[in-house]
Amino acid sequence: MARKILLLSVLAMALAAPRAYAQTAPASAVDPAAIQALKDMGAYLLTLKRFGVSTEVTGERVLADGQKLQHTATADLDVVRPNKIRVLMKSARNERELYYDGKTLFLNTPAQKVYGTLDLDGTLGDVIDRLEGQYGMQIPLDDLFRFGTPAAQFDKIESAMNAGQDFADGDLCDHYAFRSGKIDWQIWIMTGNKPLPRKIVITNRADEARPQSVTLLTWNLKPSFTDSTFKFTPPKGAKAVEIVPLKTK
Repeated sequence: MARKILLLSVLAMALAAPRAYAQTAPASAVDPAAIQALKDMGAYLLTLKRFGVSTEVTGERVLADGQKLQHTATADLDVVRPNKIRVLMKSARNERELYYDGKTLFLNTPAQKVYGTLDLDGTLGDVIDRLEGQYGMQIPLDDLFRFGTPAAQFDKIESAMNAGQDFADGDLCDHYAFRSGKIDWQIWIMTGNKPLPRKIVITNRADEARPQSVTLLTWNLKPSFTDSTFKFTPPKGAKAVEIVPLKTK
């Protein structure tokens, strides 16, 4: 019986760890093919003019004694390039909605019955950068709008490797691993002529507990939404509040 259990354990380990993983490059090496895979993915993402993408994120919070607690959140994005987006974000602690129709951005918090308005213009990339730089706000999956553009800074990648192939939610993907500063990140990109990112894992090495976040992405390349999707009408009883920019030194 002991020998049978041992054989099953070895088999399980073999199935969990593809042989390609044992042939990885040194941590300091940058494989040009891995960088090119990101560029190819970015170029393909830029061709998507109308799409929907949903994500489920599982993150970790590390307590003072080192114990990890997991938490989850979801987001649904409807996008029309170059300048329309609706984002519905939800977790057990909060729910937010963001609308941008190319001229005005609305941020709605249904539970608190408050919403804010910003007059903005520009592409989605411009708006994302302004929200982050001036207001400290991040849109889920904001990097998707940087890949394929000059904002994708591959020069900061210190190591890059192809980790073989693996499945992500049933889709066969090429699996890549990267290191930038104190951040390790992995990405699973669908094989074939639609190189969509299907899974992203980020590990924070600045924390000795190595907390991770795992993001799963589900794509809809033939969405049925209309322009009214990006229009916001304040709910009855909702109060308008000011969105205040970050204080500058």
